[in-house]
Amino acid sequence: MKDLATSDRRLLERFSHHVGRGIARFDMIRGGDRVLIGVSGGKDSLAMSLALAERKRWVPIDYELLAVQVEWREYPMTDDEKAAIDDFYRELGIPLRRIPAEIAPSSFKRKFSCYTCSRNRKRILFDEAARVGARTIALGHHMDDIARTTMMNLLFHGEFATMVPVQRFFGGRLSIIRPLCEVRESEVARVAARLHLPSAPSRCPNSDRNRRGLMKELFRQAERVNRHAVSNVYGAPWRIRKDYLPVDREAEPRRVQGCTEGAVSMTEERAAGTPGSRPETSAW
Repeated sequence: MKDLATSDRRLLERFSHHVGRGIARFDMIRGGDRVLIGVSGGKDSLAMSLALAERKRWVPIDYELLAVQVEWREYPMTDDEKAAIDDFYRELGIPLRRIPAEIAPSSFKRKFSCYTCSRNRKRILFDEAARVGARTIALGHHMDDIARTTMMNLLFHGEFATMVPVQRFFGGRLSIIRPLCEVRESEVARVAARLHLPSAPSRCPNSDRNRRGLMKELFRQAERVNRHAVSNVYGAPWRIRKDYLPVDREAEPRRVQGCTEGAVSMTEERAAGTPGSRPETSAW
């Protein structure tokens, strides 16, 4: 970004280095990669795009950035919002394509849910990645998103599963990466506010009553007791203590009837997902 005050320039550089820390740790982007950015229009995907573009200025490798935004016809953005986002990506030098689509195709027979939206958006992303020859799709999930997903799977699905920083699909031919995986939401929000990123408000019909909102409040309460609550849950999958886990799958207790009412388990997602893929529970 041009004409930033010194303090804002330092903020952007620090944020970009924090994003780069996760990219380097999980070897997300290599020289010559073509990376397709999934743009929601919210602060997370815009801040991630900014960091990926900024990072190209000082890393010793070169990679190509493209962006795509899926716009649900049922919940369109205003012309002013779209124009502001178009200008933002034009300034970054990242080609942006906007794809209008229906949130639930007629072929999908399930009741509308966050899973319906996520699965259909992911299908469109995969198709666009194939069209432009990108083997990497970058999504703007930050550390708080990942921790909330872990807790959602425990509480509502009865499974220990999470969003991973790098998710392979189709035998490794395509990957979803999450460059913000080691960045807290509060830092993303601070960057978006200070640098006046043109984020559009969420038009999700379930935004005020979905389970992610409940998890956000859960962690807010937990951090009053331990400020490391989010980072602890984020890092837990790498700190499995096998001696304290059961090994006999035949002794698995039966789920109480109704404990996953209205939820789609990870196993059901895999069965219903894109052939050859293992889609994870996620929001975008």
